[in-house]
Amino acid sequence: MAAQSVLCGLIGDGIDGSFSPALHEAEGHAQGMNYVYRLLDLERLHGAAATVEGIIDLARQWGFDGLNVTHPYKQQVMAYLDELSPDAARLEAANTVVFTGGRAVGHNTDWSGFGSSLGRELPGASLDRVVQIGAGGAGVAVAYSALTRGAGHLTVTDVDLDRAEHCRDTMRKLFPGSVVDAVPASEIAGPLAEASGLINATPIGMVGFPGTPVPTKLLRPDLWVADVIYRPIETPLIRAARALGAPTLGGAGMNVFQAADAFQLFTGVAPDFERMYAHVLTLVEQQSRRAA
Repeated sequence: MAAQSVLCGLIGDGIDGSFSPALHEAEGHAQGMNYVYRLLDLERLHGAAATVEGIIDLARQWGFDGLNVTHPYKQQVMAYLDELSPDAARLEAANTVVFTGGRAVGHNTDWSGFGSSLGRELPGASLDRVVQIGAGGAGVAVAYSALTRGAGHLTVTDVDLDRAEHCRDTMRKLFPGSVVDAVPASEIAGPLAEASGLINATPIGMVGFPGTPVPTKLLRPDLWVADVIYRPIETPLIRAARALGAPTLGGAGMNVFQAADAFQLFTGVAPDFERMYAHVLTLVEQQSRRAA
């Protein structure tokens, strides 16, 4: 029997450092597939290929099985798709596109990636009162995930209050049985004092964005802390929480689970999560050594 051939790619800007090609191709090869994953950096392409509409059309013509979509195109890409999964439609964002029967179908695996990671690494975490910092594309997906998993009270904040309020309004419509609030970033101390968990969905803590999204004096041993950032594996926020003995969740699991969900959508084959997780940890370690 001939090996399954899969052609996929990633649409984004400035994506040279993405682990997606190595992560997907290694898992595909481990599954006995001819798996090719290309970076489609729209900042570097020309002509029709330098636009979201153009690259979607070209990928369809070139026989791509699927595409991942990253910042800043998760919302923009939706206008050029033939169909959306229910979750992508609710979140108004697609990070995965599957080409099937000549149609481009948008999915969102960001929310499922976070939820799977939370369930795996913090299975007993209380979701009674959760504070989330960041209401951009990743933030909306994470808020949806937390509420889907049963968060009773979610407080969202963002440096852009309008963005936090838009996230709040969207989540209130989708989860009428939960309480969802939005507060200015300057007023986060009050909700955080009553919270059982804290989620960072901002870039603060990753390379190029030093610091922590909240003062570390607001952390407590009984406050679990999650971060969507996976480079570095341990952000200053996670390090500070861990030093207090608080339960913590880094972003590597979310990254791998969303990639694993996309892999299955592209191929129809269930990936080996533990193998993919070990691989991404190796990739991060190798990158850290090169940067040292």
